[in-house]
Amino acid sequence: MKKFIACLAAGLMMIGALTACSATNARTSQNDKLNVVCTIFPEYDWVREILGSHADNAEITMLLDNGVDLHSYQPTANDIIKISSCDMFIYVGGESDQWVKDALKEATNKNMVVINLMEVLGDTVKEEEVVVGMEAEEEEHEDGEEEGPEYDEHVWLSLKNAKIFCNYIASKLGEIDRANAGDYSANAEAYGKKLVELDQSYQQAVKSAKQNTLLFGDRFPFRYLADDYGLTYYAAFAGCSAETEASFKTIAFLSKKVDELGLGSVLTIEGTKHKIAETIVQNTTGKNQAVRSMDSMQSTTSRDVENGTTYLSIMQTNLEVLKEALN
Repeated sequence: MKKFIACLAAGLMMIGALTACSATNARTSQNDKLNVVCTIFPEYDWVREILGSHADNAEITMLLDNGVDLHSYQPTANDIIKISSCDMFIYVGGESDQWVKDALKEATNKNMVVINLMEVLGDTVKEEEVVVGMEAEEEEHEDGEEEGPEYDEHVWLSLKNAKIFCNYIASKLGEIDRANAGDYSANAEAYGKKLVELDQSYQQAVKSAKQNTLLFGDRFPFRYLADDYGLTYYAAFAGCSAETEASFKTIAFLSKKVDELGLGSVLTIEGTKHKIAETIVQNTTGKNQAVRSMDSMQSTTSRDVENGTTYLSIMQTNLEVLKEALN
């Protein structure tokens, strides 16, 4: 990736030479469109909500717009160019975003506001964990030494985190566009109330549930959500795992756990292939558990947005699935 980005440097420098005056004086004219680039759908949707009526005078780009999730994404030359001149760039900040550091070196707008979601959370970011029964990935450095802790990137799957992010994004948009800062703050406050309301619905659903455990025949990107509501979980893989095949030992463990806990559902994340979950069900005593999906928003596209999909609508649907899985 470093070599790829380096190959763009000469071209971007030429672009920078042509646009330096306008880039370094971004937002000096209210006729300029606010240009915001986001890596993933939740960021994109939050920005739209915060801008409100001002979204019509903004260009908002979602880079991961082809169904490829965060862990597999690599920027195109066009993506790097979009980032280079934008007013605000928002990204998650985990291991999957290692390409960002080199991309930002080529920025032509030196006044760009860059938001790293994991940095916004600070010490509340969680280390990715391997729970009992889960397939573990053994990663080593080239020199043979073990790597340091890997942090869970799926910070957007917490309604509490979402409120923190939206308030922060609104404050930074207000710094870029001071004339409309009050509107951005008010929009973030109104949206925050919706997030709190849905958060309370999650709390009530968990409080009244028969079960307190989720079991995923898949990756588990819902660590932040589970911790928010005190839920226990078992899964085939950690949230950032690249594994797609589960061992017999893992299948047997999870199937036995379904029987032990009397679970009526085996969960998966979005997608069409649920082979592991289905295999777990077939290895239980009853063989009658439902396979249900929770959406981690890693494959949401602009077409989904055009059809009315929002961060809140997905989290509301996830709540309904959660109710089914816990009862």
